[in-house]
Amino acid sequence: MTKTRIVVNVSDAKVSDNPSDVIVTYSLGSCIGVCIYDIDRKIGGMLHYQLPDSQMNPERAKENPFMYADTGMKILVDKMLLMGANKKRLQVKIAGGAAMDTGPKGFDIGKRNHLAIRKMLWKNGMLISSEDVGGSSPRNLYINIENGMVTVRSNNLEKSL
Repeated sequence: MTKTRIVVNVSDAKVSDNPSDVIVTYSLGSCIGVCIYDIDRKIGGMLHYQLPDSQMNPERAKENPFMYADTGMKILVDKMLLMGANKKRLQVKIAGGAAMDTGPKGFDIGKRNHLAIRKMLWKNGMLISSEDVGGSSPRNLYINIENGMVTVRSNNLEKSL
């Protein structure tokens, strides 16, 4: 079967229930890529967010809710539930949160992004089943809608989450 790539840009999210789709995002640095999958319904989604909390800039969050962990995740999960996913069955896998040499020193946005998603998921009764976070290298992230397999590529290495 020929796979169709659906690209998630920075501050973006996509969902699919088409088994021939692979959702992908490129160059996750300090950003976090979140893959969510309902194994029974074969519905998957991905969010690529830049910042931990929409309260940092509520006006900007209104313009682009996918820029932030909290507002982006809410919309992504809601979209999947509308497609027939069940919150109790959702598997969550994340990648990114690297310490990149950009931004002000001590800002540590990668770590803050990672903490934000863990806290938010925990509050919503969801846990991360697998993750590849931290370090200092950018990552590409893929989710295969046919089977929910999540793959991370970084430094010419590939691994499954």
